[in-house]
Amino acid sequence: MQKKVLVAMSGGVDSSAAAAMLIEKGYEVSGAIMKLWQDGQYFEGVNEDIENARIVADTLGVDFHVFDFSKEFENEVVSPFCNEYIKGKTPNPCVFCNKHLKFGAFFEKAMEMGFDYIATGHYAKVICDDNGKYNLHCKQGAKDQSYVLYNLNQDILSHLLLPVGGLEKDVIRQYAKKAGLPTFDRPDSQEICFIPDKDYARFLSNRGYNTPVGDFVSKNGDIMGKHKGIMHYTVGQRKGLGAFGSPKFVLSINGENNQVILGENDDLFTATLVCDNVNFLDGRTLTEPLKAGIKIRYSAKAESGVISPLEDGKYRVVFDIPVRAVTPGQSAVFYDGDILLGGGKII
Repeated sequence: MQKKVLVAMSGGVDSSAAAAMLIEKGYEVSGAIMKLWQDGQYFEGVNEDIENARIVADTLGVDFHVFDFSKEFENEVVSPFCNEYIKGKTPNPCVFCNKHLKFGAFFEKAMEMGFDYIATGHYAKVICDDNGKYNLHCKQGAKDQSYVLYNLNQDILSHLLLPVGGLEKDVIRQYAKKAGLPTFDRPDSQEICFIPDKDYARFLSNRGYNTPVGDFVSKNGDIMGKHKGIMHYTVGQRKGLGAFGSPKFVLSINGENNQVILGENDDLFTATLVCDNVNFLDGRTLTEPLKAGIKIRYSAKAESGVISPLEDGKYRVVFDIPVRAVTPGQSAVFYDGDILLGGGKII
């Protein structure tokens, strides 16, 4: 009997190719896209994404569904992003979206509909080891997407297919073109899909979020000038700060006091961080220190360090060598070689 799989389609080439590959492998495939915005709230390209996904499904001859998760997207992704940002944090909404939408509401819907698996176009691989444990292996190179998947668990992994995970992007595009998929040459998606121009402050302002002017201060507490609102800054930033006689960088943001702390580049390096909301894919709870590789942002490489449990579910990470610009709101993600262990939100 054919196994049934629901492909999370985005209107892009990766998920389109994933659906075609699964058909070739003998699965009974259906496609679905998540409608993430209510009518009248679309940013440019959303209608096009839905229509492209529908055309791909028609091309492949598979059933197609549109799941209206606009309320969930607002409540679980967009609003938390905005609320964190105006507090001086720098959240990664892709982490929220994968946790609550794609591997939350979408996964649950697929299981309710009787599908055996869901599939996505993520660049990573699910491998079941000899002990029956499902591991997520990161893809070597620039297209690795494991960083945003650290909230997965064994139940989800056992029902997850990632057909494109071990392939290169140019191979995927060539496959999609040969398969006659109209998405074969679509550009890659933006880092934050709902802010394609990367102007976070404008997005926040348009939604009624604003932060007042305040003080730039040194690490010693001396006032250095005025900033235009903390939502305009993030840790490690150099541009747009003004002139101070020598290059300055944002060291941290104090949301309670409405201060942006500035210093030298060397001041950005630290050997420790603390994170909460930690999840391990195998369900473990650490009781003793664990040596691992740790990424502190999507584009960073994993740096060696030790993860130790603290009280109240928090964890401390101590790096072997200090790392630059640890940013509250981003995620610390843990690896054992190419295996994704888990991660948590930096506080």
